[in-house]
Amino acid sequence: MITPIQSTQQPTAQGQAETPRTSLAADFDTFLLLMTTQAQNQDPLEPMDSTEYASQLAQFSMVEQQVQSNELLSELALSLGSVNLEELASWVGMDVRTTAAFHFDGAPVTLTAQAEPAADKAVMVIRDESGATIDRMTIPTSETSFAWAGTKSDGTPLPTGNYTATLESYDGEELLSEQPVSAYNRVVEAQVGEDTVLLTLESGQVVPAGMVTAVRTGA
Repeated sequence: MITPIQSTQQPTAQGQAETPRTSLAADFDTFLLLMTTQAQNQDPLEPMDSTEYASQLAQFSMVEQQVQSNELLSELALSLGSVNLEELASWVGMDVRTTAAFHFDGAPVTLTAQAEPAADKAVMVIRDESGATIDRMTIPTSETSFAWAGTKSDGTPLPTGNYTATLESYDGEELLSEQPVSAYNRVVEAQVGEDTVLLTLESGQVVPAGMVTAVRTGA
């Protein structure tokens, strides 16, 4: 059984952090001082060999480029993936809405989807963890959120487990589209990935934070 409802959402905020300049920058300044001192104190009757001087200049350039590269990489890391423990902790225990499989434990589940504008009929398809279709329910094309009670159309209760849903839009008998349906999942773990926060859901699936379309306080 499925019932149209209205859903709410709240945004999350991301933190920022800073990293200090690497010790290589200090080495670069020291190298510059030593090279300048050497040039000022060389014997004018026996000046430094031009080949050796060119070699030192090349080393100077390599050090300078390394310093700049390290600073750019640090800035990139800050903009892409730097988070603190407080931000990670803020995800845990929250209910997030994604198109990943959702966990049913006897309580109604909020499902969200939008039928095609040209559709005159919409069908919600519920599948179990193996992908087998267990129910098909016709729903209003004008509604976007529904409360799924975890029962078949005949009232038969379904067991606790992970389920997925898709919404089929029809124009007459023509199938216009089949799209994944979003549902809320409890976040049980948050960790830092290569360039995003990864959320482990109660259903066992791991999704990037970018997949989240809504957040609400966990009950």
